[in-house]
Amino acid sequence: MKPGIGIIGTGMVGQMCHLANFAANPACRVVAIADLRPDLAAAAAQKFGVSRVYGTHRELLADSEVSAVVVVTKRRATGPIVLDALNSGRHVLSEKPMAYTTVQAETLVEAARRQDLIYSIGYMKRHDAGVARALAELARIRADQSLGRIVAARGWCFGGDTGRAQDNFVMTGEARPDGLELWEDGPDWMPRAMRPGYDNFLNVFSHIINLARYLLGPSPTLAESSIEASGAACITLDFDGIACTLDLVNGSEGAWREGLAIDFEHGAVTLKLPPPFAEQAAEVIVEHDGRSTWLTGEDSWAFRRQASAFVSDIAERRSPLASGEDSVTDIALAETFWKRWASGQA
Repeated sequence: MKPGIGIIGTGMVGQMCHLANFAANPACRVVAIADLRPDLAAAAAQKFGVSRVYGTHRELLADSEVSAVVVVTKRRATGPIVLDALNSGRHVLSEKPMAYTTVQAETLVEAARRQDLIYSIGYMKRHDAGVARALAELARIRADQSLGRIVAARGWCFGGDTGRAQDNFVMTGEARPDGLELWEDGPDWMPRAMRPGYDNFLNVFSHIINLARYLLGPSPTLAESSIEASGAACITLDFDGIACTLDLVNGSEGAWREGLAIDFEHGAVTLKLPPPFAEQAAEVIVEHDGRSTWLTGEDSWAFRRQASAFVSDIAERRSPLASGEDSVTDIALAETFWKRWASGQA
């Protein structure tokens, strides 16, 4: 039986990146949406052909045809809604960050474990077709040693133009809703003045940290860090002796620039990531003895592949590429970076 999907949150990202992709997926049914903005929910339901509309996530979770939910709400409300969904026995795909603290994140993972549920986090870059090509190429190179050993890695993110489409979502003039349960937006030790920058860091830059872990190893340690109040940072992670330096810069104008380069003794593998909402795959360039080769293949949208993977994970009872359990590490690392800065060590 096809899983019945409920979408909680019908803003731009909820519609463009999630509702559109699940509605187009023949392996599932979008049976309901929920939003505190009634006009927006009604307009989104009409656009995507969804028959049932609820005013709150709790009303949606009372619908017996909903077997899995996608949570795309304001970041501080994500944790409480995900916890309600998991406790109700629903599989969950939630946008990142999954939480603001390691304790919060572990609470969600434990709820999923207790109910034996699929719990996936929206690090859609792991689903990018170009990233899949890079992962396979790295496995080959490491096995045959054709480029020698890895000597270093570097990543970068300048958060510019997101590349969003203009015609596949609807909006209304309704104000963003209040009345949601909100979790704390930082650990207890974090001063209030520091939290907006921390929020921005988690929202924008956790993607490249998560991707570096996907390609280089799941559990790096912090070697060096320099953080600004805005959330911009320069961080060096140690992956079992391989230093990966990440330059993370805020920006709202100009092109989105994000990528990861892994340097070997005799060449390199470089990933150039598209803007997050652009419907294209990452570029992969392999350098060997002064020659560059572009790896080509399927050019599909990471968000679309993520939606398909979530449905397949449910059907096959398979651990997601970006599981909640794995993604706790991203929150723990972020806390480590910012605690060092707060204590004057960064």
